[in-house]
Amino acid sequence: MSDAPSIIFDLDGTLIDSVPAIHSVSNAVLSDLGFEPLSLSTIRSFVGKGVPNLVRQLLITSGEDPDGPLFARVEHALVKRYETDVEGNVPYPGVIAALDALKAKGCRMAVCTNKPFAPAEAALRHVGLWDYFELTLGGDSMPTRKPEPQMLHHCHAALGGGRMIYVGDSEVDAETAVNAGAPFAIYSEGYRKAPLHEVPHDVAFSDWAMVPGLVEGWKW
Repeated sequence: MSDAPSIIFDLDGTLIDSVPAIHSVSNAVLSDLGFEPLSLSTIRSFVGKGVPNLVRQLLITSGEDPDGPLFARVEHALVKRYETDVEGNVPYPGVIAALDALKAKGCRMAVCTNKPFAPAEAALRHVGLWDYFELTLGGDSMPTRKPEPQMLHHCHAALGGGRMIYVGDSEVDAETAVNAGAPFAIYSEGYRKAPLHEVPHDVAFSDWAMVPGLVEGWKW
């Protein structure tokens, strides 16, 4: 495809289903502190805004001060486990075939996630996706994180500028795209909480097999 756009992807809830892994890691940390485990659906509701938000929600739900002395301890334990406890991270069906097709079309690709960089790299390597991307930015890679637009702008510039599509799954991703002035494709089967029609997007898809065609037929 001539003049192929760059594609920047969110990670959790977009490329991979990571909630099982996050659920396991979170409950291991809570257990070490003597707290009760939380359900998968509860942990899922905490995902998408980065580790500091996850830590605060875990502490609040466990009846603790989210900004108290336990915060640093839980954050450190979570990030440390994140880098090694990668079981439970799986790519969504069709992701690998879609990335292969986009690469064949000449699309340059990057990942922009609020997950810290080291755990993001570990998860991407575990599921076999790391080598598809020229750049991966984590929530600790820059002074700001999504929904602030700087991470997306940085990825776009690193991929050479020009046409770009951002692909995500959540309200945070939609807000990031709006703030960055970026075209946005939303994966409807991810971790979004609001009804799809309430989340700003240019195009929605429920099956990764749709993505190469959407990119090729994008109305700029």
